[in-house]
Amino acid sequence: MSQFFQIHPENPQKRLIDQAVRIIRDGGVIAYPTDSGYALGCHLGDKKAIERIKWLRSLDDKHNFTLVCSDLSEIGAYAKVDNAVFRLLKAHTPGAYTFILQATSEVPRLLLHPKRRSIGVRVPDHPIPRALLAELGEPLMSVTLIPVGEEQPMTDAEEIRERFGAHLDLVVDGGACHLEPTSVIDLRELPPQIVREGRGDIAPFQE
Repeated sequence: MSQFFQIHPENPQKRLIDQAVRIIRDGGVIAYPTDSGYALGCHLGDKKAIERIKWLRSLDDKHNFTLVCSDLSEIGAYAKVDNAVFRLLKAHTPGAYTFILQATSEVPRLLLHPKRRSIGVRVPDHPIPRALLAELGEPLMSVTLIPVGEEQPMTDAEEIRERFGAHLDLVVDGGACHLEPTSVIDLRELPPQIVREGRGDIAPFQE
């Protein structure tokens, strides 16, 4: 059974954030709140942890994984960002968006789409993941926690513990999250392509 941390959604307790980051660094898989549902996360490039997440979500190799980043400068190390894309990212991060970009060589191969070499990037607007990222010092490999056969992300930590606790190392309870998943915007070429409409307003990305 996973550990269960109740972390304040506005003022995360540093002691618990530090413990959560140790679990991530030790190869653990965590469930944590974001500004758009709960997500599964693990250490960047940890193959065993990533395989566990793929199994939990029944994901194939074509699924775009997301690097949850602390800010724009961190995105720039892992994704190719020109001036036009930078302006779009700056105007809409942090927020409930996942942006698909061409990956740089810093991204582990097992996270990449096998043909497109693309990666999802995201800067969440929620104190808990921002605190985790600040302590971790690098992006968190992540996917939205949408159970197999369902369309919406999970929003309740107690329910996550009941359904998935046996397969997770930690569930972070940060209270209820928004029900909608992120909006997914493909910025590999302009104009942007809307892949999924979610909580983030898509109007700024439409022609």
